[in-house]
Amino acid sequence: MTDKIPAPAEGAEDTAAGPGTGAGRPGPEDGPAPIPVSPAVHKRLTTGLGGFTMAMGACLLIVLAIFVITPRSNKEVLPTVDYGSQLWAMRNDAPYTAYAPEGLPPGWRPTSSRLHGLDEAGKKPVAWHLGFVTPSDEYAALEQSNEKASDYVPRMTNNRNPLGTQQVGGVTWTKYHRKDKKANSLARTLPDGVSLVVTGTASYEELAILAASLKPLVKQGASPKPSASPTP
Repeated sequence: MTDKIPAPAEGAEDTAAGPGTGAGRPGPEDGPAPIPVSPAVHKRLTTGLGGFTMAMGACLLIVLAIFVITPRSNKEVLPTVDYGSQLWAMRNDAPYTAYAPEGLPPGWRPTSSRLHGLDEAGKKPVAWHLGFVTPSDEYAALEQSNEKASDYVPRMTNNRNPLGTQQVGGVTWTKYHRKDKKANSLARTLPDGVSLVVTGTASYEELAILAASLKPLVKQGASPKPSASPTP
């Protein structure tokens, strides 16, 4: 006599099915099983935006504090220039005997040098600007040109009304001052019509040092000097 195996009741789970589909085991359609976390971790994970904002604020405060306590200097540091090529050009190509500083004391640093009119074949006045930072950290410049003195000197000194005169190495220079620009100037016009002006925020004493150092450039056709910078 053969025993009949009863069919499983409708709705009963098939316990003989493969892994992952039996009772108590999630199937593919159920998704990954949840991972248990502590309450502290759960709080951090669910409040991320607030924590991120606080962290960024703390970083900004630290950066601001460092910026405030870090010493800074607003003074512009001008580069040192080599004016040897301009000196050579003025010596050999200028239509007049140019002047240049020679033997300036230590601490005079050249920061600018510009030529104007040298390539105009005599159609325009020739001018040379040579600027320095002085030992007292002020500015002093040599301006020279064969432009008409009555036009050139007032423009370079920013004033048409002289204060008087000053003797520099036995030579008389005319003094000028422009109060609103804090500009002191010493000027003289040579017999050939060339004007020399030393001007800037430097004191008259420092301007006199620059004026006394000026020496005529004798044409010699030599090659440009490698450097015309004074000894630092």
